[in-house]
Amino acid sequence: MREVARSRFVSATPAELDHLLTPRRLVEYEGSFSVDSVDERNGETVVTASGPGLQFQLRFESRANGYYYEQAGDLGPFEAMETTVTVDRENEGSQVTMESRVALSLSIPFADRIAGWKRRGELDRALDTLAAEC
Repeated sequence: MREVARSRFVSATPAELDHLLTPRRLVEYEGSFSVDSVDERNGETVVTASGPGLQFQLRFESRANGYYYEQAGDLGPFEAMETTVTVDRENEGSQVTMESRVALSLSIPFADRIAGWKRRGELDRALDTLAAEC
């Protein structure tokens, strides 16, 4: 399993980010998958996402200063994937940090290294898109 982390300053306060950082938008910001549906279940938000030839679910938990989410079940592209998003007040804006642990469900050499590289790009894209919207 690979661990990757990315952080970015954005010119919006944590309160201002409340409407931008939603489960739907986080998946959209990452840019790899489309959001098919968003359902509230037992205090969690479940996002059904899809890409070419696959559909899977991500389970989101709201935290005091962000979100935790993970692939639900084993139908997605990952053997395991979990991400924590934290928002901390900094100066006149916020520091947004995304930390992810990921393993691909492929039995090829260096699969986890490839997963980490891909996930790093998704986190960078999410933070870039968020910063552009602020």
